[in-house]
Amino acid sequence: MPEPSNIRLDKLLDHPAVADAVADVNLEFKERIAYRPPVCEAFKNPITHLVTDAQYQFKIDKEAHRQLSHIIDNAVQRVEGNDDGDDDVVRRYKKTRNIGIVFSGGPSPGGHNVIAGIFDAAKAANPQTRLFGFLMGPDGIIDGDTVELTHELVDRFRNVGGFTMIKTGRTKIDDENKMSLSRETCKNMELDALVVVGGDDSNTNAAFLAQEMFEDGIQVIGVPKTIDGDIQVRDAGGKVLCAMSFGFHTAARAFSQAIANLCTDAGSDVKYWHVCKVMGRVASHLALEVALQTHANMTLIGEDLADYMDDARLEKAEKEGVVDYTAYGMTLRHLSRVICDAILDRAAVGKNYGVLVVPEGVLEFINEIQVFIIKLSTIIGNFNKLHDQDFHTAFPTLNLKLEYLRRLVRGIRKDVSYHVWNARDDELFNDIPSFFQEGLLTERDSHGNFQFSQVETEAVLLGLVKDYLDLLKEKGHYKIGIQDVQFVKTLQKGGLDPELYGPILFGNWKQARFLMIKKTIISKKTLTSTLVKAGFLSDEDPIPAPIEKIFEQSVPKFKNQAHFYGYDGRGSNPTRFDCIYTYNLGRTVFSLIANGATGQMAAILNLEQDFANWRPIGIPIAPLMHLEERKGKLELVLEKSIVDIHSPAFRVVKMFRDKWLAANPGEDHYRHPGPIRFAGTSEENRPITLLLNAMGGHLSTQDEKVAESGT
Repeated sequence: MPEPSNIRLDKLLDHPAVADAVADVNLEFKERIAYRPPVCEAFKNPITHLVTDAQYQFKIDKEAHRQLSHIIDNAVQRVEGNDDGDDDVVRRYKKTRNIGIVFSGGPSPGGHNVIAGIFDAAKAANPQTRLFGFLMGPDGIIDGDTVELTHELVDRFRNVGGFTMIKTGRTKIDDENKMSLSRETCKNMELDALVVVGGDDSNTNAAFLAQEMFEDGIQVIGVPKTIDGDIQVRDAGGKVLCAMSFGFHTAARAFSQAIANLCTDAGSDVKYWHVCKVMGRVASHLALEVALQTHANMTLIGEDLADYMDDARLEKAEKEGVVDYTAYGMTLRHLSRVICDAILDRAAVGKNYGVLVVPEGVLEFINEIQVFIIKLSTIIGNFNKLHDQDFHTAFPTLNLKLEYLRRLVRGIRKDVSYHVWNARDDELFNDIPSFFQEGLLTERDSHGNFQFSQVETEAVLLGLVKDYLDLLKEKGHYKIGIQDVQFVKTLQKGGLDPELYGPILFGNWKQARFLMIKKTIISKKTLTSTLVKAGFLSDEDPIPAPIEKIFEQSVPKFKNQAHFYGYDGRGSNPTRFDCIYTYNLGRTVFSLIANGATGQMAAILNLEQDFANWRPIGIPIAPLMHLEERKGKLELVLEKSIVDIHSPAFRVVKMFRDKWLAANPGEDHYRHPGPIRFAGTSEENRPITLLLNAMGGHLSTQDEKVAESGT
């Protein structure tokens, strides 16, 4: 056999096996792009038509009525198949069109299939129809930067993650100049329709674009995209119209696989607490789904913390005849205590390790932090408006920012914000670690939102947790439980009688499987003192080796590893669920366009049910809009959906909290969802959150029917 150095590199690279091994596209990828998702029943017909569904009602904001007058009266429209439309209907449906598509905001798995669904439906209706992708997000509309979408380009990205085909961006079309440029681009391209694929802000943009270009005859359709899962649409009566935005399932599965691996590591190495921060600035949907997917030992749900009430404080205040407003809502300090309690409980049964999941926006649900965010956002917004200068440019360092706040307190700086920041705020703020001060004063995103992803949430919590654990350790409360059989074996091996030493060392001798060193024994010095007092040692004698070994095993060392899950999940290849969902969203978009709709959001009704029950619909965007404070002023926006703590999914997680914490001598209950598998039949067909909510709704309906029948 020749030496490797003698092998000609060109011959090596020409070998088919080597070529396959180093190719950009592997076999699984080829199978993925070749897959064609099934379509909803309505799309099996030659054409579709729209049917207004009057059962859904909305509470209209007066400002939305004023600003979006052309589309405010839109209603929910069902997409239904049409076998025998008359000539005019067919001609209108199949006419030649120019359609523009833009991705807006962060990538979300499945976006390429939205394009594929639109493309296939449009080309089937009329091969002469042209589709264009605006490059780099809304900037592409403003600048008129496009690429024509061809069969070759679309086929290359079917069922593939990311927004690579046409890229994306975060620009908002939020002023007259940008709106005018966007309108001119669409008119110059002779577009019949513009499709905006994005989150709540992007669909807000879609509504205003639809209003602006209504008289130009340019239709605008939105598509709900966000891995956070915070676009969930209900009507005024609570009827679900869109159960989940696309990309959520894929991101949750990607995060869950990685976190499940950490559960395995934690239970193997038995010395780390893994703290896993997952995306979710405003809502904790991803954290909730990850909890269901992995059974991590502890998962914080922000919405649950916001609903917290300190019963002890309330009872005390009631006895004193006063109102204690601080009893409403979780404090940062109390939250750290809750985490510490979980760590102590697991350590007591020998499990000085675990996995904690937190949503990136968990601090937003903490009262004291929320007050700081509101005040600082107001101060920053006021400064930018008053001085026509960026706050972060004017005060580039933390010290300069803090000095500005102090000047507000002293009244030296007579800005409009001087009454917002008082001496008490300044005192409390100065008690916060500098890295967290930096985080709270960090630059807001392009939408004026506080960027929780830039704050080391886990560091804030862990700093308090470590401090409190050190205090508990000094007081003898934080110890690792010693298994009784291990203690007996260790002492017998060292020639000592466990029956003699057990009652001296442990406070729960013979009472539990895991033995706890007495609280008074917190060091080798106190251990020696205890043994001397019991008559087992003299002051000069060394501690017997077996006893010293047991003591050292009982002394906890809190070690942690912090992880952030966000960009990896949103860049993942989509699950089969998201592939099917987004492809049908794309088909829905074209049906809305072909039937003359504008100002609508494409959605799939019954998404929480089996695929056979999915129904494509158009949801009116304008009636969903409400006034919300952005950058110090009220603006019309699409409302985000947060976790409903009364939902079946949350209630199930709450019910299993103690079991998954596993603060007992038994095994942990970690669940391993495995990798995203595109092939095979074992892949789950929807998020567990949706499954539980659907089952909960079904069982509630059954209970109501039973109650009505009296049986």
